[in-house]
Amino acid sequence: MSSLAVTLGQGMSDHPLRGAFLKWQCRVRQIAMRDNQGRPDDAIMPSVTLTGETEPMGNIITVMNKAPGYSVTAEMQHMAAKTNDPAQVRQTAITFLSSSYYQKHKEFSDLLTATFPPGSPGAAKIREAETCVLTFEAYNQRFDLPCRVWRLADHNPMQQATMAHNRLFNPTMPPDTEVLGFEPNWEAATSDPKLG
Repeated sequence: MSSLAVTLGQGMSDHPLRGAFLKWQCRVRQIAMRDNQGRPDDAIMPSVTLTGETEPMGNIITVMNKAPGYSVTAEMQHMAAKTNDPAQVRQTAITFLSSSYYQKHKEFSDLLTATFPPGSPGAAKIREAETCVLTFEAYNQRFDLPCRVWRLADHNPMQQATMAHNRLFNPTMPPDTEVLGFEPNWEAATSDPKLG
């Protein structure tokens, strides 16, 4: 993926594993919204293993964003600004995200994102490594995704979408929250059971 593709959040790969992963992610994220009130579970919280390491450094909560042509960032920002009641914002978000949001996997970017507190040592280690493996394991399915890591600037559409999404669930998130993007290398990715 070129830096322009990272900026736009639109993967160029038509690798079969990419489609299989995005379909699975749409399904498990819809389950999280419908059955778990939006609470993240192992299906969207991969372990992070830095390149050259054998043990994961921990888990992160990933966000899967719509590709720019299907963006709903403005709608999410409007939901967050509509009321000062965090419970009402959260419920509106869960209703929105559990309906048809995750129905079409082809509307999503394969650039996964995650937020980190300002000055996070974990984010600094991930950025310094430049590459890592995200391991998703849930519902009898595992994906190991070698990824290149990007720090997303404030003007990046994927950064804005990630912040809009996370503010629906955490309205007190600091404005200088750091957003990292994880660009999968589909040629080196694996799944178990094998998909794609």
